[in-house]
Amino acid sequence: MENLERHIESLIFTSSEPILVREIKAALDKTFDQTFDRKTINKTLEELINKYKDESFSYEIVAISGGYRFMTKASYHNTIANHIKIQNRKNLSKAAMETLSIIAYKQPIPKSEMEIIRGVSCDYSVQKLLEKELVKIIGRSEGPGRPLLYGTSEKFMDYFALRSIDDLPKLKEFDTEVSGEHSPDQFINKAKSEEE
Repeated sequence: MENLERHIESLIFTSSEPILVREIKAALDKTFDQTFDRKTINKTLEELINKYKDESFSYEIVAISGGYRFMTKASYHNTIANHIKIQNRKNLSKAAMETLSIIAYKQPIPKSEMEIIRGVSCDYSVQKLLEKELVKIIGRSEGPGRPLLYGTSEKFMDYFALRSIDDLPKLKEFDTEVSGEHSPDQFINKAKSEEE
């Protein structure tokens, strides 16, 4: 079919999450009132992936989370990360950034554990991070009172230009016990320094 590539490209571009082949097929079937072969869709996807490998594009189509998504190429991540850091400093307070760091590295985590690590209440910071959709409630703990558990969101991944949570800077040492050797400030400073 003529322009099939552009139709698939437009679906990937406008999707807020990785779009699955079955979702692409359903949209095409309905739009053109005919049944598209998955083989044809997969072949077109391969052609699109190869098209965006060209150096003239700063972005590419990536197979991620079982679907396809436009992502910036690795050679531009540093520029984007610097822009995001500047934006974050404007938009997130130091307390919110510290809380977000803890959630990112320790998820799923209840608020009580965040407060042990930080040494202060995290209510306001968590509320702000929820409002900005950088974190989300991902369940309840099995512990006493079944407290809510928090984790990072898809928006967090986009915000920090991460393909997966494994792309976070690695911490050489990570200890949830708050002691003289592992104070909250040492943890936060270490997380920040390794991020930069």
